[in-house]
Amino acid sequence: MSTRLPAGAGLGFRRELLPAMEAGVPDSVAFFELAPENWAGTGGRQARQLRAYTERYPFVCHGLSLSLGGMRPLDTDLLQRIRQFMDSHGIALYTEHLAWSDDGRPLYDLLPLPWTWEAVRWTAARIRQAQDVLGMRIGIENASCYLVPPGAEMDEAGFIRAVIEEADCLLHLDVNNIVVNSRNFGFDAGAFLRALPLERTCYIHVAGHHVEEDGWLLDTHGAPVIDPVWDLLAEAYRHCGPVPTCLERDTEFPALAELGREVACIAALQRAASRLPEAVT
Repeated sequence: MSTRLPAGAGLGFRRELLPAMEAGVPDSVAFFELAPENWAGTGGRQARQLRAYTERYPFVCHGLSLSLGGMRPLDTDLLQRIRQFMDSHGIALYTEHLAWSDDGRPLYDLLPLPWTWEAVRWTAARIRQAQDVLGMRIGIENASCYLVPPGAEMDEAGFIRAVIEEADCLLHLDVNNIVVNSRNFGFDAGAFLRALPLERTCYIHVAGHHVEEDGWLLDTHGAPVIDPVWDLLAEAYRHCGPVPTCLERDTEFPALAELGREVACIAALQRAASRLPEAVT
């Protein structure tokens, strides 16, 4: 199957949405994203359902469990399965989180890395290894976090830039994660965005989050996108252009039409950005 890169505005491909999508996919959805760990190796009806969509739409693979910053050996068997899965479905883009999630068993959480030069070199080497196995440059996502590891030798944006440059990989920009972290730790989201290597942006996420009673934000992907996230997305487009952008929704699913309207909001911001004279560098 020939590979296809995504373009425009997309939606997370979730089993919970399949019954509604059988009646029709919203016109605003130009591509889908899935977690390959949840679909590679499936058979029967689910495999046929997936094939029906990958034959009609471009897809993106967004990994959940590679633990790029972890200490255990990189799971090259998983990467080989992902490569075969991507080849089978014509998927041309893979992204993962700049985090660790395994200490001998899955932790089912994405934990932050220390912002040190040792962590830069260690994680970048593992990203290069993953790229060698997959045969492509991959996108690395800035993650939401709820604590700052001690011993920092740089700020988070500088750490992300250093890893991406050392690994010679791409940036998967998550604007919701920036907003969540900026509210929880009291920094300026726009300044953080502008400090990232936006020239390497290959892909963007937007999502909603939950606000605790004390004001702490949790990155749940279970609520509508709020205005500060839309505003930061618009600013990102002014710097890197209208790169492919996916709406994440993992819990508390509304009607498919409502998700389609949020995807349409992404597309509208992309159209507005495409009318700019040029992306700001």
